Amino acid sequence: MNQPAGLNDEEVLENRKKYGTNDWKAGDQHKFFKVLLEVITEPLFIILVLTAMIYFLLGEFSEGVIMLFALSFVAGISLFQENRSRNAVDALNKLAAPLAKVMRNGILVRIASNEIVVNDIINLEDGDLIPADGMILKLNDYSVNESILTGESLAVYKDLNPGNNLIFQGTQVVSGSCFARVTSIGMHTAFGKIGKSLHEITESKTPLQQQINRFIRSMVFIGVIAFLIVWILNYFITRDILQSMLRGLTLAMSILPEEIPVAFSTFMALGAYHLYKKKVIARSPHTVETLGAATVICVDKTGTITENKMMVSVIYDYVSDKYFDYTNNSGKYNEVLNYALWASETIPFDAMEKSIHHMYSKLSPLDERKDFRMFHEYPLSGNPPVMTHVFSDKSGDYKIAAKGALEGILSQCNMQLNQKEDIQKKGHMLAAKGFRVLGVAKAMTDLDKLPKSQHEFEFDFLGMIAFYDPPKENMSEIISQFYQAGIQVKMITGDYAETAIAIADQIRFNKGSELLTGKQIIEMEFSLLREKVGNAHMYARMFPDAKLKVIEALKANREVVAMTGDGVNDAPALKAAHIGVAMGMRGSEVAKNAASLIIMDDDLKHMTEAVALGRKIYENLKKAIQYIISIHIPIILIVTLPLILFWKFYDIFSPIHVIVLELIMGPTCSIIYENEPLEENYMNKPPRKMSTSFFSFRELFISIIQGLAITVSCLGVGYFYLSGNSSEELVRTSIYTTLIFSNLFLTLVNRSFYYSILRTIRYKNILIPIILSISLLILFASIYIGPVQELFRFEALSLTDIIRCLTFAFLGVMWVELYKFYKRKFDSGS
Repeated sequence: MNQPAGLNDEEVLENRKKYGTNDWKAGDQHKFFKVLLEVITEPLFIILVLTAMIYFLLGEFSEGVIMLFALSFVAGISLFQENRSRNAVDALNKLAAPLAKVMRNGILVRIASNEIVVNDIINLEDGDLIPADGMILKLNDYSVNESILTGESLAVYKDLNPGNNLIFQGTQVVSGSCFARVTSIGMHTAFGKIGKSLHEITESKTPLQQQINRFIRSMVFIGVIAFLIVWILNYFITRDILQSMLRGLTLAMSILPEEIPVAFSTFMALGAYHLYKKKVIARSPHTVETLGAATVICVDKTGTITENKMMVSVIYDYVSDKYFDYTNNSGKYNEVLNYALWASETIPFDAMEKSIHHMYSKLSPLDERKDFRMFHEYPLSGNPPVMTHVFSDKSGDYKIAAKGALEGILSQCNMQLNQKEDIQKKGHMLAAKGFRVLGVAKAMTDLDKLPKSQHEFEFDFLGMIAFYDPPKENMSEIISQFYQAGIQVKMITGDYAETAIAIADQIRFNKGSELLTGKQIIEMEFSLLREKVGNAHMYARMFPDAKLKVIEALKANREVVAMTGDGVNDAPALKAAHIGVAMGMRGSEVAKNAASLIIMDDDLKHMTEAVALGRKIYENLKKAIQYIISIHIPIILIVTLPLILFWKFYDIFSPIHVIVLELIMGPTCSIIYENEPLEENYMNKPPRKMSTSFFSFRELFISIIQGLAITVSCLGVGYFYLSGNSSEELVRTSIYTTLIFSNLFLTLVNRSFYYSILRTIRYKNILIPIILSISLLILFASIYIGPVQELFRFEALSLTDIIRCLTFAFLGVMWVELYKFYKRKFDSGS
């Protein structure tokens, strides 16, 4: 059967229009209304609606209109921020979407799997995730793992017989290859119908999300209680139920930290976008939260530490007991190279097999590839793994070729023990020079007597083929950066220990106290492995179960583990790690699907950049929330204390004052702090510890003291004017002005809780002068523009009044610089 031509462009458009797209998220068209529903059910939105209604009932129409405007503005900001965050996440999800090979216009092309249409011809190979339901047209030793649908873990071998020629979306190709015609897509597939789409599974909240949600719920509860207390207390004093309710709502509005969830979602979503700009795709924005805490990174040697070039360098011919050097163009054609070719895929995608094909084309006196077809394929299996191919031609001539791990090949060869030991010794010698070594063998079994499993063959050993894969030029620097950041690096490889050690020596890799092999790890008690993994940094002859056991041992030791991988066999370990990192260029779709991060160009240097970004985002989020706590405390107390202390004027702030403050604080925390750079030397510090508490006691204590100090400054200046028998408007204006000035100083001071403001003022953040200037314009407009001044019930301040407010604000905030000075001095002394 000839290779199918597939659909043309017109047929694709017609079928997409007729059958729809290959997408499970049917509710996406209602996304805007879902966001809108979230916004209008937020506590602040409800309070603003109630406040506007009360103003209208009191006949204060201008205040009511202002509240409606504020209502629209707050809702608009929330919708904009949420939409911005979701668009960033959606864009990244599209980039992270699995690709599929499809025949279009007679050409095999790679497209996003959601672009597949009914009647497309798809090409599937081992390791692929099947993107749609279909019917097989052509296959070669094709088997599929359908456990996600059936629960049966054993691979199902397919053929062209009706019923057994069907494939299903979401299942995984185990071996072989096929061409299939798509019959169903999206929600119409078997996967979609039974509702097992991953998109329909509710994601669990991260620890930080849970902490923030608990904090918000607590503040809402406190707000309700405070509202009732102030409402009742005001009513007993004034006997005016609506005015009393208004003051209660003012306090409730000041208590709600509405900015925190907005800041959190903005930081995480934009953090994922910044990662993308550094060539790292975060499959979930909340991965950003974990990145900065990574304490261990387990890296695959081949293609991650090395260049994955895998050039044939040396061949050892067992029959002649000779070595052939291919590094200087002096290598010769031999039987080992010939059978290494037949043990490779006909269309190679692995770097080693590409090199074998290249060397065969270059040196073979007669290219037999066009005369032979694959008769049977035994896919890579066993521990250590081997693969076997059977080829035949029209004349009945055939070749049975095997290659794989040297121990795996030798275990099936009829040789004396001392002969095997001698070959193993030669293999170790090659590995010690940094070569990756494979054994090559052949079998002479008749085609009608082929065993069911390749492990039943008895092979004739032919020799070894060695590949050299040099380390990447920047790898020493990358490893050094991980060490400087306090992150342990573990090398995990399927190669010989000698090969791993040779590469490690070239990149100044800390090899640790001992090297462990996959066999040792599987046989080792878990408690002993937990002790070993702390100081063992190199792992050789590894296989999937051993990798997974190492990851679990590190996690049991309370390490935050990142793991890199690219193959199907890496998927369990990638899924188990806190941060699974797949390679974007050479990674299988299964590995990408299991990972939380995808490095687009396979360059590990982006991982150090990602860790730095993760640390920056986490620290900046802490600064933003500390700012929110510090600035909310004075608002709450300015609304409450004058009433409790029975001041002459206790109605200091109305809902209009509070909502304007909210509009100033929101952009400050979610825009300014998100844009802050990483502080100096922060990548030279050890990772933060993952804990159940977002803030340490000292951090929270400092924020509370900051808030109380600002309260003292604001009420202090108010009391100054109150004692001088000033008007209520002047007292209110002076307190409000001092609070705005305090907010400006707090924004600048909280950029670092270690370095002086004289240093942080030089940090590049173009948004700071913009946001602070807008805050000052709003302040002066409310003081000096007649209608606005009347609305706010303010009084114009003299230059002396402005300076006095500025001084009180300076003293209420800048004391933190003395704390930072003491902290720096203490650190330098220790």
